[in-house]
Amino acid sequence: MKILNTIPEKFDGPSAWVGVDLQTRQSQWLYTLTADDISEIEHAAQHFLSLGRDVGEITAQDFPLPQFTDHLRNMSEKLLRGIGIEVIRGLPIKSYSQEMAAAIFCGIGAHLGPARSQNAAGHILGHVRDIGADPNDPNARIYQTSARQSFHTDSADVVALMCLQDAKEGGDSLLVSVETIYNEMRATRPDLLALLFDPIATDRRGEVPEGMKPYMTIPPFSWYDGRLTVFYQRQYIDSAQRFADAMRLTPEHVEALDYFDELANDSDLYIKKRLIPGDMQFVYNHAQLHDRTGYMDWPEPENRRHLFRLWLSMAGDRELPECFKQRYGSIIVGDRGGIITSATRLHAPLD
Repeated sequence: MKILNTIPEKFDGPSAWVGVDLQTRQSQWLYTLTADDISEIEHAAQHFLSLGRDVGEITAQDFPLPQFTDHLRNMSEKLLRGIGIEVIRGLPIKSYSQEMAAAIFCGIGAHLGPARSQNAAGHILGHVRDIGADPNDPNARIYQTSARQSFHTDSADVVALMCLQDAKEGGDSLLVSVETIYNEMRATRPDLLALLFDPIATDRRGEVPEGMKPYMTIPPFSWYDGRLTVFYQRQYIDSAQRFADAMRLTPEHVEALDYFDELANDSDLYIKKRLIPGDMQFVYNHAQLHDRTGYMDWPEPENRRHLFRLWLSMAGDRELPECFKQRYGSIIVGDRGGIITSATRLHAPLD
């Protein structure tokens, strides 16, 4: 438990929020676009599309937002040093082509930071939908199923979603503060909390950079440069035990992970919301865990749940410990994150 001697006993800043409280303070995390906002955003997208380039190449200069930039600057500060969440609502997305929606999402993202590859194929724009993958397959990506995920982090500074179509039932977005989980564990089971700073193995699920092991050894909790950072995906921790040279989980480690999951799934601690078509959700990945409930989809293919996803690298963000190079490749602020292999070529695939 020596590690805990160097860390505050309790975090009480804006990112140590409690879901049952934050749920009632909607104005702090939900922004509804004005008619002027929408007009400016649509004109920027039309300008970019007139250039005839791949959406994956978009930059802030290609997507001019002379007025809305101020809001995005404030949102960036909220993500990095505030509550770590914002939902932007109000886009009339049903009237857009998929290319128009992608240009808007990637263009707004470009004002926050460069997009990162989300898989070995180099997709900077991810499609979150059920493609029939088996959630029990150790090489499957959970977001490609309709099953309940679990609270987890992704591999970038900020994770963003744009809802194109919601499910018939379920598919709600869940978020929980890591500092709040830490506070609860520190107060009740500091012995288990200390074990989550161990280099526990996490499965790469088949997306292995050249020269690297098929798993990573990034602790669930890291304390570095005065910041508490989380890296977590329980299914991938469990499946990493298939590798003989991975650190073995002791019964105490399993108890610590189970307690972490129990707290993350406490309905008083997490915030639950349904993203509706046109919503864009931005989440600070180093201080929040995100999840999605299981869902029942529409029978018609054109109506099935479909979200775009971006992973963004943020200028002005926190420093990360050396071990994050296993996942991020680089840990240089503003130029890190994503999944890179020898075959990766960056682009933004559309249907």
